[in-house]
Amino acid sequence: MQAIVTLRALIAIMSCMVFPAAAQYPYDVPYVPTPAVVIEEMLRLAKVGPDDSVIDLGSGDGRVVIMAAKKFGARGVGVDLDADLIEESVYNAAQQEVSERVTFIRQDLFQFDISQATVVTMYLLPGVVLRLRPRLLKELRPGTRIVAHDFPIEDWQPDEKSTVRKNVFMWIVPAQVGGRWRASATLPTGERSYDIEIRQKYQEIDGLVRLDKRVSGLWNPKLTADRVSFVIVDDNGPVETNLYFEGRVAGDTIEGVIKRGVGKDETQIKWRATRVAAGT
Repeated sequence: MQAIVTLRALIAIMSCMVFPAAAQYPYDVPYVPTPAVVIEEMLRLAKVGPDDSVIDLGSGDGRVVIMAAKKFGARGVGVDLDADLIEESVYNAAQQEVSERVTFIRQDLFQFDISQATVVTMYLLPGVVLRLRPRLLKELRPGTRIVAHDFPIEDWQPDEKSTVRKNVFMWIVPAQVGGRWRASATLPTGERSYDIEIRQKYQEIDGLVRLDKRVSGLWNPKLTADRVSFVIVDDNGPVETNLYFEGRVAGDTIEGVIKRGVGKDETQIKWRATRVAAGT
């Protein structure tokens, strides 16, 4: 009898306790408000502007997209599962007179369509972010900025990092360039083709080029959003010449310009590549 009374008392006590709101229940994402100065730094680091569409995953009381609209002129969408927080966000947006520029949607962040974002913001626990990472890489367009604070995205190194009271991380979604490419260009020495193999880990790339049965490395390879660049040393002539490749990735094609030589000797040549095998 004593055990039953004790259990009933415990239940009564627990029913009166107040627990932190969970912004994305049942995904164990507690609602912890982000300080205003940290939000400012997140939006500044992402270079948010009037042309941007900001999606905040786990938006809490709406403060991120409200600031994006009020101070940076952007449009924003906040996504959260907590109905009370959604209601509070709508009220806060009205108070800040940005209701026409922001929307709040009660939905599972794993189901929400993120493809139209130019900037994604989040303050989520590492396990949740890890589950989101495949969607971020696959569904966001190259060049989309992802900004988070406190927690990085495991082994995906940020493109930029800042610390204002807390660590702020920013990633730029890269195009998928891994695989084998067949590139061609018309040089002064004649038509040339290159078999290029690119290895990719997020925005970090390296690779090899095969030319006339010779294999050499790609020098200074760089990938930012859908822009790729690298240097190939051309030894098909009386003297070796650097070929500076720059191009824009669009699916399985790359088109751009080769800068041949430097200074007064520099010439520009168009080049194009087609992917012949996907990366692993």
